[in-house]
Amino acid sequence: QVQLVESGGGLVQPGGSLRLSCVVSGSIFRVATVGWFRQGPGKERELVARVTNAGVTSYADSVKGRFTISRDNAKNTVYLQMNSLKFDDTAVYCCNLYWEPASVNVWGQGTQVTVSS
Repeated sequence: QVQLVESGGGLVQPGGSLRLSCVVSGSIFRVATVGWFRQGPGKERELVARVTNAGVTSYADSVKGRFTISRDNAKNTVYLQMNSLKFDDTAVYCCNLYWEPASVNVWGQGTQVTVSS
């Protein structure tokens, strides 16, 4: 069974940085796309960034130039480096694994990121 465990959230001041980690159990990690989503207070869930098994990345316009997604296949881990954080980045950040051939779509439990002065 595939499981995703996120960590790294917390309280940070505007302009600060955090690095989120998503550890994936199971060999499916190597073939799957992994993404970070977030849902802020009163907002819809949105895709923040994703990385394919080939290492191709994509980002929401709101985080381009500030956030970087990366994956370490040796550690079954995807990272989200978040720099220049803004108040609007406050949200619960969830990791998602998706593998189309078997319609595998798994979510982690989420980690809270709060940007506040």
